Amino acid sequence: MSSKPNSQPAEIVRVDPDAVDADVVARVAKMLQRGGVVAAPTDTVYGFLASVNRLDALERLVDLKLRPKKKPFLLLASDWISVRSVTSSLPSVGRALGARYWPGPLTLILPADPSLPDAVVSAGPTVAVRIPGSALLRAIVAETGCAIAAPSANHTGEEPASTAAEVAERFGKELDLILDGGPASTAKASTLVNCTGREGEVLRRGPIELTPDELKERA
Repeated sequence: MSSKPNSQPAEIVRVDPDAVDADVVARVAKMLQRGGVVAAPTDTVYGFLASVNRLDALERLVDLKLRPKKKPFLLLASDWISVRSVTSSLPSVGRALGARYWPGPLTLILPADPSLPDAVVSAGPTVAVRIPGSALLRAIVAETGCAIAAPSANHTGEEPASTAAEVAERFGKELDLILDGGPASTAKASTLVNCTGREGEVLRRGPIELTPDELKERA
């Protein structure tokens, strides 16, 4: 699939983020496998979804976000096996934090697998990944068969969309599908922790509050 300028607005499909609708899962997974870009509610704000295996879709994300190419996208994983597929190692602090807070709004920066595309890799090389709280999203990732790039649904520097209606108004003609799961559960982006050192370092505060003492305990 290619970009959709001047096309019809994307269809909006009502979903329950906490329930697995097999038809929706199959439809979205097939769309992502073919290079489509979908908007969906996460356990934080609304986000864009694209397969990590589709470079064309990742380029569409860059264009949608008006984002510098050197600023990588975070990844959603369905389970620990999925996490291991995008990392070269799992530091002890990352394992401990993931075991405590996943599925949920905690993104961990971990050593990146060398096979990952540049669009999702930071210097180090590292990758930002989480297992989302949404059962629907986890099922979509699993059915797609690879991790999914999932930046917030906004232009870089703007506030993320918190409803499907906002997504449709701002990006409707540029997307292949919009999943409407109601208002976002929080206006905060996920908590972001760098787990590549001996102790975790909070880089962005979010829904999960982590203290320095807790990070030391889990190192």
